[in-house]
Amino acid sequence: MSRAYLDHASTSPLRPVALEAMLPYLTDHHGDPGRLHAEGRATRVALEDAREQVAAFVGARPREVVFGASGTEAINAAVWGAGARGRSQGRTHVVTTAVEHSAVLDSVRRATTDVTEVGVDSLGRFDAAEICAAVRPDTVLVSVQLANHEVGTLQPAAEVCAAARVAGAIVHVDACAAVGHVAVSFADLGADLMSITGHKLGGPKGVGALLVRRGLRLDPFVVGGAQERLRRGGLENVAAAVGFGAACASLAADDRLSAEARDAAALVDRAAVVLAEVGGARFGDPSPSGRLPHLLCFGVEGVEAEPILLARDQHGVAVHSGSA
Repeated sequence: MSRAYLDHASTSPLRPVALEAMLPYLTDHHGDPGRLHAEGRATRVALEDAREQVAAFVGARPREVVFGASGTEAINAAVWGAGARGRSQGRTHVVTTAVEHSAVLDSVRRATTDVTEVGVDSLGRFDAAEICAAVRPDTVLVSVQLANHEVGTLQPAAEVCAAARVAGAIVHVDACAAVGHVAVSFADLGADLMSITGHKLGGPKGVGALLVRRGLRLDPFVVGGAQERLRRGGLENVAAAVGFGAACASLAADDRLSAEARDAAALVDRAAVVLAEVGGARFGDPSPSGRLPHLLCFGVEGVEAEPILLARDQHGVAVHSGSA
C-alpha cells in the first residue's frame, strides 16, 4: 500500500539537494571548523557558505545567523538571553500570546513569573495593538509568532516589532512555521531576534538558527566554548548546517518558494472543497491570504481527533492533530 505523507507542518522530508550537499561532510570532511589545519579550514568554509545561504534566504546578514541544534533551542536562547539582559537592568516582565509554541510558553514561564499572555480571536490571530498596550516600562521581552503552527494563521508580527522596539523591549519572533513557506525578511520584519529551523522546509532535522540583530549582545544559552562568535558553545553540526543552507538556496532559486506555495495552496483548497462535504466540518482561517499556504486545519463536530488519525494511518495517510 502506498502512503501519503501529509504531516509537513511537523517535519518535511529531506530535499535531495540537501542530502547531496550533506554527504561529503558525513563521510569525508570531518574536521573541526574551529581548527587551523586544512581539514578544519575546509569545514569552516562550508559552514560559512551555509550561513550565507540561510541569511540570504531570510533577509539577514550572515553574521546575524547563529546556528544551533533546533528551532526549540533558538527560542530558548532568545528567551534566556533577553531575560538575563533584563535582570541586569531590573526588568523582568514578558509579553507573549496564548497561542505560542510550547517552546516559547515553557521557556518564558521558566524565566519569569511576570508574564502577560495576550489572547487571540476565533481564528487564532492576535491583535498587535493589544500586545503593544501590554508593554510596560519594565518589559524586557515581547515574543510573538509569525505564523501559527497549528491552524496556520499568519500574524501581524511586523506591527508588534515596530511598536515594542520603540518602547525599549527586545522583540523575538518565532518564524519556525513560516520560513520556507512564505517570504520572510528579518530586516524588513524589524525584530531583534528570530528563530528558524531546518526540518520544516526540507532541510535536515537537528539544526536551527537564532537570528540576532546586529549590535544586540546577549548572554549565550549554551556555554562551554567559543563557537559561533561566542554566541553558542559546542561544536557546530557542519553537515546539518550545510543541508539547511542547501535547502534554503534551493527555495531561493528560480522563485521556487512561490511556486511551491502556489502548488501547496491548490492542494489545500482542493482538500477543503472535499472536506466541506463532510457534515459538521469546521475550518480555521479560510482566506488564502490569512494563512500558511500548505496548512489546512479543520475539525469535525462531535468527533475526537485521535480515531480519525488512527483510521487515516491505517488507510495510508499520515496526518496529525494539535501541535504542528
